[in-house]
Amino acid sequence: MVDYDPHRWWPYLHRLRGSMIREIIYRVLACVVWAAGVTFFHLRVRPVDVPVTVHSLAGISLSLLLVFRTNSSYDRFWEGRKLWGGIVNETRNLARASGIFLKDRPDLYRALVHWTAVFPYVSAAVLRRTMFLGPAADALPAEQVAEVRAAQHVPLAVARKMSAVLDEGRRQGLYTEYVQMQLDHNVQLLVDYLGGCERIHKTPMPFAYMLHLRRALLLYCFSLPFALVDSFGWMTVFATFVVTYVFFGIEEIGVEIEDPFGSDDNDLPLDRICDTIRGNLLALPPERPNA
Repeated sequence: MVDYDPHRWWPYLHRLRGSMIREIIYRVLACVVWAAGVTFFHLRVRPVDVPVTVHSLAGISLSLLLVFRTNSSYDRFWEGRKLWGGIVNETRNLARASGIFLKDRPDLYRALVHWTAVFPYVSAAVLRRTMFLGPAADALPAEQVAEVRAAQHVPLAVARKMSAVLDEGRRQGLYTEYVQMQLDHNVQLLVDYLGGCERIHKTPMPFAYMLHLRRALLLYCFSLPFALVDSFGWMTVFATFVVTYVFFGIEEIGVEIEDPFGSDDNDLPLDRICDTIRGNLLALPPERPNA
């Protein structure tokens, strides 16, 4: 994610990172070159202009399609952020509550905290289709870490380790089954939040909508010079550049934030969130046993 001050304008206007220019530059240039060719042919060979009415009507419909596309993508982006906010909250709640009930067994508490700190890292990794357990895994038994790595669904295997630690505390008489159930509910919520993220990650925008929008966008942009050339002359090239830059940029923004769990400039800062969770958990010691 690109950090910026929303109150400032000028320092960011020349920035390429996160601006979509690199993603759309070739499409825009293709339209500009095409507009230059249409203008040359119209002025030097024979007129090829068409009435502007159709493009005016189509432009309204295309604008509505682009707005819907961007809004739908931002809904997915914001829902993903809320789900990761839930992961942050539940990891803190689990560490906070378990630190009270496991105060007589700091070894169990440390194991639970380290597995909990591993969970966001493996969740981010599975959403990015990679394998990474994070720094907290170094403090866990090597055989258990290897077992988790070999699991079909690594975050689920980590959640089972967390539940196993809570069950061990109950079997040692540190708390009742009801308390265990309440503590394990935090683990359940972590799995639920990850499931919500996987739903977003594995469900792209409907193919028919994407295909129709892009076909309409290309048809509009490449036919636009014919509607402008009679009135604008050589300024048709600049007008085409402005329109295509705006339209292609809006569409590409929707594409980039549709799946917000990757490593693009405008995706969620999952690495930063994972590091924050790990730092918060490891800085929270268990309550000392009563004297």
